[in-house]
Amino acid sequence: MATAADTPSQRDSASTGSSPLVQIRSLLPGLARAEQRVANIVLDDPASISRRSITDVAEAAGTSETTVTRFCKAIGVGGYPDLRIALAADTARTSPRDRDLGGDIGPDDDIARIIEKISYADAKAVEETAGQLDAEILERLVDAVADARRIDVYGVGASAFVAFDLQQKLHRIGLTCFAWSDTHTALTSAALLREGDVALGISHTGATTETVESLRQARQRGATTAVVTNFSRSPVTEVADHVLTTAARETTYRSGATASRIAQLTVVDCLFIGVAQRHLEQTRTALEATYEAVAEHRMGTRTDRRRQKEEVR
Repeated sequence: MATAADTPSQRDSASTGSSPLVQIRSLLPGLARAEQRVANIVLDDPASISRRSITDVAEAAGTSETTVTRFCKAIGVGGYPDLRIALAADTARTSPRDRDLGGDIGPDDDIARIIEKISYADAKAVEETAGQLDAEILERLVDAVADARRIDVYGVGASAFVAFDLQQKLHRIGLTCFAWSDTHTALTSAALLREGDVALGISHTGATTETVESLRQARQRGATTAVVTNFSRSPVTEVADHVLTTAARETTYRSGATASRIAQLTVVDCLFIGVAQRHLEQTRTALEATYEAVAEHRMGTRTDRRRQKEEVR
């Protein structure tokens, strides 16, 4: 049965205790245009905010002090003084190396530097995603998936890879799960869902029309809906009963696209392991059966079995 959607405060609570910058990036698309300008000022140079007055930030963003205060409340801090303290603390925890590698890839960066920055972005995406992932919402989704008659997973573009990864994982432990990346097949499948089914969307931006439409169709049919997205107030969250957020940032040359998939896969792995625990005996039996089914197609295993047969003779 579809449950009541998590409220905006519940969705935003996933970032409680995490970096204020993670919270700002997560809420950025849902902020008013003037508040977005303030957010960009903060994100561009968070370390300088502790030294800047509210008037200075307002002028730099081309807005008013009232808007800066409204921005602070929108991201969950009481006011500008609280924002300065939070960012100062965050900056103090960030080493010079982290600040250096956390920047964009420059046109003059050599290949060794590119490797450093990409691996840093990927590792940071996993770390920050885990740090702000809401365990209570995840557990509710685990319960829904574990008890579901059928699970549909929707994702297009890069998110489709993550959708198919989850489908393969759940299918391998004996659950009925389908992943759809084509709009027509996703919508026709969603139209056949009913109460007791689960529909999960994967969308980094949360603004992918095809994913939003598929989840809306599934919800209208009575299915429980969920989404994994980077932005807790994006359009797709309006049609999701459960919202799980990632914390990956886009960087030059879209190296963040890789980080976003890794962050999504982190959430998917947590979901899968939680579901597998609910069906422990079924999981063990299914994994053993599926391993045996493909064992002959592993060269090392094939050689070992041939050797065993020869020893028997």
